[in-house]
Amino acid sequence: MFDLVQPSEEDLVVTLGDYVDRGPDSKGVIDRLLELKKTHRFIHLMGNHEIQMIRALETKVDCQRFLSEMCGGKDTLASYGGGFEDVPEAHWDFMRSAELYHEVGDFILVHAGVEAGIAVGDQDSETYYYQRFHSQRAHQSGKTVVCGHTIQGDFPTDLGYAICLDTCGYGGGWLSALDLDSGKIWQTNERGESREMHRDDLAFSTN
Repeated sequence: MFDLVQPSEEDLVVTLGDYVDRGPDSKGVIDRLLELKKTHRFIHLMGNHEIQMIRALETKVDCQRFLSEMCGGKDTLASYGGGFEDVPEAHWDFMRSAELYHEVGDFILVHAGVEAGIAVGDQDSETYYYQRFHSQRAHQSGKTVVCGHTIQGDFPTDLGYAICLDTCGYGGGWLSALDLDSGKIWQTNERGESREMHRDDLAFSTN
């Protein structure tokens, strides 16, 4: 995706979370993002998979959930060498320092979503990680919510007041990126295919 988009050093790059789990190289993903942080304006948001990995160190129940087949934590640890102790401190710091949301211009960027009638900074933290897109309503701020987390079809869903970019990159679908200024959308997949479109092509789609 970075090769496709080619962001400049002046561009602000915001990633929406879920850097670990359900893939063969979670370590490589975070290594790549840490490198990006050195050269670009970069903000990374907290996804539910990062918070699950952090909580896995705290309780037995959370650890069991993280290591379950549903979550994919075993693949994550395998990419580091097999255990939690193999995860570099810089990677723990990366996950723990992730922002819950980021506001830029007329947009609220968040992993999962926000409650419509609550100020964006006053939300229950679980909402940022876990709210499903079908529950998203127009936020009281009037800003457009941009999120991932809830898998759409082959294309992002644009409701006007909210856009979901999760097109199942981990499961054989597409990884999607959006330029907030121009409305341009890029997609790429593990087969090396790519395509481009515009928000106007998706306007108020419901998939």
